[in-house]
Amino acid sequence: MEINKLVDLNNLRSAPQLSNSQEKKLLEELESNIFNADWITIGIMAPSDIKAIETLKSISKKYSSIKFENLGPLHADGSVFLKANQKTSNVFVRSENGLGEGILITCQYDDGLKESNTFGPLPLDFFT
Repeated sequence: MEINKLVDLNNLRSAPQLSNSQEKKLLEELESNIFNADWITIGIMAPSDIKAIETLKSISKKYSSIKFENLGPLHADGSVFLKANQKTSNVFVRSENGLGEGILITCQYDDGLKESNTFGPLPLDFFT
């Protein structure tokens, strides 16, 4: 399957391997959506809580406006799903078997008439 736009990821269960040119093209499209959103939520499907938190930190490192605190107490065994909300700064992690791997970014809006859009799954190292 050819990945040229974010919409091409929609039916995937796990993030695909991407070339540098694919990553650059997808990042450009994603940033356009992120910068036009009022806030984002982030879902991370990862093989461990450590990998999920590391991935979340890579997003915060790339974008100074996306910050989360108190990540130290987060813990779950085995494969996990981490959910982070930029607006509230809340971050939760839970054990979840049978998931793929990847990052899901949902662009949210204060205006109830604008529909939120979820993009991904993107590779766990997409923002590094």
